[in-house]
Amino acid sequence: MDGGKRFAVLLCAEDSDYVKKRYGGYFGVFVDMLAEEGETWDFFKVANGEFPDDDQIGGFDGFVITGSCNDAHGNDAWICKLISLLKKLDSLNKKVLGICFGHQILCRALGGKTGRAISGWDIGLTTIHVSPSSSKLFSSLEIPATLSIIECHRDEVREPPPKAEVIAWSEKTGVEMFRYGDHMMGIQGHPEYTKDILIHLIDRLLQRNFIVDSYADELKATLGKVEPDKDAWKRLCTSFLKGRL
Repeated sequence: MDGGKRFAVLLCAEDSDYVKKRYGGYFGVFVDMLAEEGETWDFFKVANGEFPDDDQIGGFDGFVITGSCNDAHGNDAWICKLISLLKKLDSLNKKVLGICFGHQILCRALGGKTGRAISGWDIGLTTIHVSPSSSKLFSSLEIPATLSIIECHRDEVREPPPKAEVIAWSEKTGVEMFRYGDHMMGIQGHPEYTKDILIHLIDRLLQRNFIVDSYADELKATLGKVEPDKDAWKRLCTSFLKGRL
């Protein structure tokens, strides 16, 4: 294990009891998707104020920012500290992969704008379209021009960061993915999610009155019809994070 690459997951949400019991928390979900033999994976509960020290940062080869119940356009103390950390990681040219809230907060840290999605909640399986230029970038990975991904968000990237390249979009969301240089990438959807995690989240949103019964029933009814392209997403995310693109 010595000498292998080191990665850190920046956890931006509390684990639910279900995800803790089934997957060992969201850290376990990400490690299951991204970790390879010989690597070391750590996590920091940034939503609880746990951040890597300045002298720790250099020891990591890459970072993953998770989803969150918080708004990326909010100004909670930990969110502002996370933005400062991301700016530092950019200056150090560290690999950073942002997922959902992570995608949005990465956009904000790099000078873009986020906010409530104009089209409202986007929950379920969404087809995203990869830009032709990015299809060439991903050609060695055999990534198709359209990909199915699980989504669960009501915020979005309104304006990508200056110098960022929008590399995928969907009917509801104009910026599904962006790249910033060759070291930072944001994905609005959840490549790490399974259908049972999404069903669990739909139930939690219903309990908290974020969505209504009829919408929850409609979402669950459509879930059995399409599968997310998990293998393609795994290839894309691991290849980006580990500098193989």
